[in-house]
Amino acid sequence: MSVPRRIKSISEFHKLRNLPEPEHPLVSVVDYRLIQHDSSYDWDSLILDFYSISLKRTSNAKIRYGQQVYDFDEGVLFFMAPNQVFSITKSSDAAMQHAGWLLLFHPDFLWNTSLAKAIKKYDFFDYAVNEALFLSAKEESTLNGIIQNIEQEYQTNIDKFSQPIIISQIETLLNYADRFYQRQFITRQVSNHQILDRLERLLADYFDDGDLMHKGLPTVKYISDSLHVSPTYLRNLLQLLTGQSTQWHIHHKVIEIAKEQLSTTDRSVSEIAYNLGFEHPQSFSKLFKSKTNLTPLAFRASFNGWS
Repeated sequence: MSVPRRIKSISEFHKLRNLPEPEHPLVSVVDYRLIQHDSSYDWDSLILDFYSISLKRTSNAKIRYGQQVYDFDEGVLFFMAPNQVFSITKSSDAAMQHAGWLLLFHPDFLWNTSLAKAIKKYDFFDYAVNEALFLSAKEESTLNGIIQNIEQEYQTNIDKFSQPIIISQIETLLNYADRFYQRQFITRQVSNHQILDRLERLLADYFDDGDLMHKGLPTVKYISDSLHVSPTYLRNLLQLLTGQSTQWHIHHKVIEIAKEQLSTTDRSVSEIAYNLGFEHPQSFSKLFKSKTNLTPLAFRASFNGWS
């Protein structure tokens, strides 16, 4: 695969997809049915210099994001921040069938507005495609209305009020999306709890492996990659299900095993620390005390005294 093509402007995106020139240089609503795919390429790999939010259904094609490929036969809401790479791959000789809309807005459009800083709080711009938002018909209708308002505003009223009105509409859309994501976390309890079960098994297998001295402690990235979700998505999911972060779950497992070894073996604190993947025993002791309010030796002494 060649180097991804960087699209610097919304006008350039329109040209690439054989669309009319955008009516506003920094914000555009695109009807997916009008997008044309260049049949001379089997795939396009792109990096956009602007934000995109899309509600789309695509047949005869798959979306590649990161290392995985996903179908878009069902409609989903999908968010991309600037500088994220994606590609579109035709799945057959048939023409791709698109439906839905695509909202594009450049970071320059956010200058001197409250959204310029606030947009960073919306974690779903960091989510991968398999964590995209599935909408009910009512939710989809709500967002469609907002998109129509944005399109109508830049088509008919480009004046000093246009930017703040469009910004407020985008912010409303993002706030609704935030609400809908929380709803999705709750309503998809079976799959969400499966992730939690897989996390617990993953940690148990990792620590049971017996090679922690060489592997070190598992990282959040290792855990999220193994579970095939983004670190941000996993953190948000675990916060909702357990009230704790991914790092907390890793540390909880470490302390659980450490307590067992301190209370049932005569290994030194240094031995236990190295066996658990710590390079320095002091780091282990500091973590243990922060989680238990006792040093490892004090825990061992209190446990032995109690027994």
